[in-house]
Formats: sequence, structure tokens, C-alpha cells
Amino acid sequence: MIKYVKDYIDGYYAGTVKFNRERVDLVNYIKREIEPRITSGEIYFDSKQIENCINYIEKWFFPLEDFQKFIISFIFLYFTENHRNVYRKIFIMIARGNGKNGLISGIISYLSTPMHGIKKYNISIVANSEDQAKTSFDEIYDTIESNSKLEKLFGKPGKKEIKNIQTKSILKYRTSNGNTKDGLRDGAVVFDEIHQYESNKDVKVHISGLGKRPNPREFYIGTDGYVRDGFIDRMKDLAKRVLDGTSKKWNAIFPFICKLDDERQVDDKDKWELANPMFSEPMSEYAQGLFETVCEDYDDLEEEPSGREEFMTKRMDLPVTDIERSVATYEELVATKQEFPDTRGLSAVGGFDFASIRDFAAVGVLFRIDDTYVFKAHSFVRKAFVDQIYGYSKPKDSINGKKQYAPIKKWEEQGFLTVLDEPSINPRHVAAWFAKMRDEEGLEFKAICGDRFRLDILGPAFEEFGFTLPKGKKEEISVDKIEIINNPRAIDSLLAPRIEDAFANLKVNFGDNDMMRWYTQNVLRRLKGDGNVEYVKKEDVRRKTDGFKAFEYAMYRADEIVQSVGEDFTEITDWFF
Repeated sequence: MIKYVKDYIDGYYAGTVKFNRERVDLVNYIKREIEPRITSGEIYFDSKQIENCINYIEKWFFPLEDFQKFIISFIFLYFTENHRNVYRKIFIMIARGNGKNGLISGIISYLSTPMHGIKKYNISIVANSEDQAKTSFDEIYDTIESNSKLEKLFGKPGKKEIKNIQTKSILKYRTSNGNTKDGLRDGAVVFDEIHQYESNKDVKVHISGLGKRPNPREFYIGTDGYVRDGFIDRMKDLAKRVLDGTSKKWNAIFPFICKLDDERQVDDKDKWELANPMFSEPMSEYAQGLFETVCEDYDDLEEEPSGREEFMTKRMDLPVTDIERSVATYEELVATKQEFPDTRGLSAVGGFDFASIRDFAAVGVLFRIDDTYVFKAHSFVRKAFVDQIYGYSKPKDSINGKKQYAPIKKWEEQGFLTVLDEPSINPRHVAAWFAKMRDEEGLEFKAICGDRFRLDILGPAFEEFGFTLPKGKKEEISVDKIEIINNPRAIDSLLAPRIEDAFANLKVNFGDNDMMRWYTQNVLRRLKGDGNVEYVKKEDVRRKTDGFKAFEYAMYRADEIVQSVGEDFTEITDWFF
């Protein structure tokens, strides 16, 4: 066994290096599949290539860590009979900041040199965006440009491609869109940030040119992501089958995967090494800086808990499993029951949700007082609808065999809603409520925000009460201005950190309005495949969310009103908080 592999594994046995489950499985795989084949002479590590590659990277790029030398060794593992590389696919999944791109930059730069010994060994770097695809390309470009000796080998690097003078090997970057493939006969392809790939369609296009040069290689690098049942999950599944011996090909892939084994390990900083191999002792200067950065990110979660998904996924390489959950826990909702401060004469932002004119409409005014979001809300509901769905006129425990979900009569008596015996909700009710808040409580509206949907019927009502409708998308905010949100679903992800951190830090005040707590409990916070958040209803008909959406729309302009004055998807059936 070559030194770099033996030393790294011995470090694990000695306890100086901590391995996650996948690396332990890799050690067992090496003992089962690699060592016997080396002993029999079927395969061998090309020590000259390995030493040359390591020396090349350390001379021109940066000092290598033990785990990086371990990975490099398997790139140059060959079959003895024909000197064909054992691994065509190399899969590196490590937490953010651990030098995946830097390592790949050094490796592919080396593969294009005469030391690798293959002429016209072209290499493509592929990613979803051009900026990401250029990460390694630019690093190689900068390294060559800053070293005159390398320029003798590569010439003057171009902005689109880098060509080795002696081997004629070309290095290019591309986006994952298969239409950008122009027929280059690649020797190797690097697929970066593979967590963003939904399928292998574009991958297949880019590897179609492989095999025309000796020893083709596919490098797959990245940190785990939010897309489930996509390309990266299939790669992880293949890796698992290779490691446990159930794959049809024992050498179908070389997987180097670093991640936490369990979500609870995140609170033990000594366990971070499982996802961050840079954190093995003794840490380099770079690793020490990275560790401090990750510590700061972790500490920030106390005040900004909404960042936990990003931290777990990118810093610990372990995506959280609760992609669907409530916006706020029961305890956080209880904490919104606070006494309202005196808000007369203050600046405010209004919010309204008028998506349907046949069931509910919600309105509210938002104040930001001493860093607490105070939201006074009211709702308008159609009598025919609440009779049918909630048994308003004849209150009872169940309606049509289904559990009673909302005490409409009680909330009406408390003044939190108005029941309208109308064929549809008249938009004048919405506009009149804001006019009342403006005129009777002396509020200064910086904006009133709502969905563009129904603007055709709401617009004249607002104008009737002296509010200004927007004339263009870029018009500045002014007092009593109606702010229209053209794509309300798009603001979910934008506002999610602010809203969820406010609940988590107990900085939301809904007063005695249990209906607002009901609205909020009905919202499902869903994490999409791209990592963005969307707010959806837990159930379409009975679980209304209008009040929460009005609150969200008002939060869109919360920065306009900073002033100071002197969990689970469980049913909450008792609204006496």
C-alpha cells in the first residue's frame, strides 16, 4: 500500500484523525477490494505519478493536507495489465470551505502537463453557472499568470481556454446546459456543485466525448444540497453500493464523503472534523481561520435560528430532514400574546390579503417598536362560507363529520373579525379599515402592501378613501401609498429569515388576537429543492392563512418603521393562550 493511503488510514486507527461513517466504510472497502488486488498484482499505485502530482501542486498552488494526498493516490491507481486507470468516476463530497475547488484546480492542471504523459488530454469544468464553472479555471489562470516558469509550459493563458504548449491539452469551463457542448474530445470532465443537478441529462452530454483519449476521468465535487432524489442522491446511492459491496462493479466509483453522521453532533465542535477534514489536528493556518469562521456561523444560529438549514447542509454536509414544518412552534405562538403598546400617531406599514372575495380577507397594521414587530389585525369573512365550513350560525363540535377548526362566533364577539352577509366581500371594507386606522388613530402609513391579484376591484376603493395607487414599478414609497407585490410567492424566501428569527427570538406581538395565532399555525413552511422557502397552506379549505399573509406583506416594508416607545405540525385546539 502506498505511503499516503497507509498513513491516512493509520491516523484513523490511532485516533489522530476522526472519520465519519462513509470514510470508515471506505477503509473497509480498501481492505476488501484494493489490498487483495494489489497483493495479487492485478492493480498498482503509480508512485511516480502520485509524487509528481503532489509536488506539482505544492510547488505551484498550495501545501496539501493528508486527506488530499490520500485522494490523489486513487486518481493514479491503475490496472497492471494495460495501465488503465481503475477509477473513471471520482466523487468528492466535503463541507464548504475545505478546498474542493483548489484541489481540483491543482489536479487538472497537472493532468494537462507532460508529466501526466497524455497529449491532447482536454479538460472541461462544468457547473450550473458560469461564475461557478470559472472558479477552478480562474485559479489556474491566476497561478500561471503569476509564474513566468509556468507560462513557458502553458503560454499566455486565455480568458476562455488555457492550452498547454507541449501536450496541446486544452482546459475550458462550461455551464451544465448541454447546448454549450461543442464537441471537444475531453480526457477529463469536472462537474462542480453537483447538488444543483436535478438529473444526469446534462452530465451524459458532457461525458459523451470521453474515451477518445486514454484514461478518461469524471470528477464530481460539491457539498450536499436541497434537491432530493436528484443527481447527487443517485451518486450517494452508487457510492454506498460500492462501499458495501452490492454494486455490480467494485470500481464503479471512488467516493470520498465527509459529513456528520448525526444531526446532534453539530453541537460538539470536536465532531466537526467528520464533515471538515481540514479540522484534523494539527490544523494549518488556513484550517484555523476556517474553523473560526464556522464557529462564528454556529454562534449566529442562537440569534438567527432560520440559518440552521444552510449551516447543516453547507458547513456540516448533512441536510436537515424537516423540509416541511410550521412557521412557529407552539411556544413561540404563545409568546405572541402580549399587551399592545400605545401606537397612536406612529408610523406603520399596512398589509392586506384579498385573494378570494368569497371567504376571507385580512388586513393589518405593522409597527416596529424596540425591535419587536407589533401587528394589529382584523378579518372580514362571508357568512355563507363560515356557516358551511365552521358552523358559525349554529356552533357545534364538528361540521360534516369533520372537526371544528375555528371559533368564528367567539372571535367575532372579541372584535377580531367582521362577518359579512354579502354575496362577495366588498373591497370597500378593506380600504375603509385602513382609512379608519389612519384617521382615528393618526397613523402615518409608509406603505400598504398587498398582492396585485384583485387590484382591479381594490384600486378604486383605495382611491375613494384617499390612498395613492402605484403608477410604475419603480415609483418611490410615499405616505399612504399602496405598494403592490407583483410576485408574492417570491418574497417568501426573502422574508423567511426575518419572520422566523422574529418568532424564535420572541419578537412578534399579536396581542389578544388568537385568530392571528390560528392563521400562523395553519402555514406550512416548505423547503424547496433549490434551498428557498415557500409558505403554503396545511389544508386548502378550512385552514385559512390570510392573516399571516397580510403580516408577511407588511413585513416586506418593515425597515420603513423603526421606532421606540418610553413546531411541529400539531393541532392547537384550545385558543385560550
